[in-house]
Amino acid sequence: MPTVLVTGASTGIGRATALALAPTHTVLAGVRRLEDAPPGTTALELDVTNAEHVAALRDIPRLDALVNNAGIAVTSPLEYLPLDELRRQLEVNVIGQLAVIQAVMAQLRAARGRIVNVSSIGGRMALPLYGPYSASKFALEALSDALRREQRDITVIVVEPGAIATPIWDRGIATADAIWDAVPEDGRQRYGRIVTTLRDRAKELGTTGLPAEDAAAVIVNALTTSKPRARYLIGRQAKIQATIGRFLPDRASDALLGRLLNNR
Repeated sequence: MPTVLVTGASTGIGRATALALAPTHTVLAGVRRLEDAPPGTTALELDVTNAEHVAALRDIPRLDALVNNAGIAVTSPLEYLPLDELRRQLEVNVIGQLAVIQAVMAQLRAARGRIVNVSSIGGRMALPLYGPYSASKFALEALSDALRREQRDITVIVVEPGAIATPIWDRGIATADAIWDAVPEDGRQRYGRIVTTLRDRAKELGTTGLPAEDAAAVIVNALTTSKPRARYLIGRQAKIQATIGRFLPDRASDALLGRLLNNR
C-alpha cells in the first residue's frame, strides 16, 4: 500500500483525512501526543516546530504522499497584535510546513509522489482580525506555487477550505480572547463591535461549518486521481469568497464585507 504522512492528524481535517486514507494507505499520523493518533494509523510524534521531530522524518524509508495539515489560527486587530504571536503563527503555518517538506523531499521524489498543502480561503481573502492567519496562508500559497513550478517529479496541490467544523475555532477563540484581554480601553471601543461579530461567527462555525470529512474527501481525491488540479476550493462559503475576491474591486469588496460583518 502507498504510504502517506498526515501532519496535524489528531483532530479536525487531519484526523478525518487519516481515517479516510487508512483502508487503502499506510498512514503515518503526525501528532503531538502519540495517544491522539487515529485508529488504524501509525502514530508519529511530530510537532512541526520541533527540529528533532522534523529531522527524524528523513528516516522514513518510503513515502508516497504528504498531507501538510498542521496549523493554528491567531486573530487580533493588527494594531494590538503581539509580534511574538505573529511569529508563532508563521512558525507553525509556514516555516513548519516547509521544514516538513524539506525533510521528506528525497522520499517523495523517489516515489514521484504528491504533496497536498492545506491552505484556506483565508489564503485568498483576508478578513478583518484574521490578518495573522491569512498572512500565513497567503505565504503557504506562495510557497506552494513556487514549489509546484520548481518540481518535475513531485506533484504539488493546494486545498482551500472555507468554514469547517473543527477544534481550530475553539483554540483560536481562546488565543484571541487572551490577546483581547490586554487591549486598552480605547482599542476596545474602536474594535469592540467587529471583535464581537467575528467571535460569535467563529463560535458558530465551530459547530455549523462543513464536516471535516468533506474536506478529507477532497484531499483523498487529490491524492488518488490520475490528473489532480493544482487547487481545490472546498465548500460554498469558500467559493463565494473566491468569487468576491476575483470579480469585485478592492474598495467594493471592502464595503461589502463591512456590511456583512457589521463593521460599517
